[in-house]
Amino acid sequence: MEKMTLGRRIAVLRKKCGMTQEDLDDGTGTDRTILSGMHPYYEPEELVGKTLVAIVNIPPRAMMGMESHGMLLSAVCTVDGKEELHLLMLDDAIKAGSMLVFKGTRYQYL
Repeated sequence: MEKMTLGRRIAVLRKKCGMTQEDLDDGTGTDRTILSGMHPYYEPEELVGKTLVAIVNIPPRAMMGMESHGMLLSAVCTVDGKEELHLLMLDDAIKAGSMLVFKGTRYQYL
């Protein structure tokens, strides 16, 4: 099972080719950098401070000359023939690095 944690976006930088660099507070005391292609769907600045769900137990991946240390979870749907992407966001009152619960079982991932 993939390890997921909650992270609060603290900074975002737009990279070339539609990529963005998200720096997340994942509750470990060290910021986690994730690179994504979500820029066509969101202006990076609008998500600063939001609580997102990230997969964190995948190997780092080199992208755009940097390493990405995770993957943000999102849902994709088609509305009126146009693809929409929605990042999974949770209540901002939830602390970064919090435990997630699946089917009554608790998993702590960090």
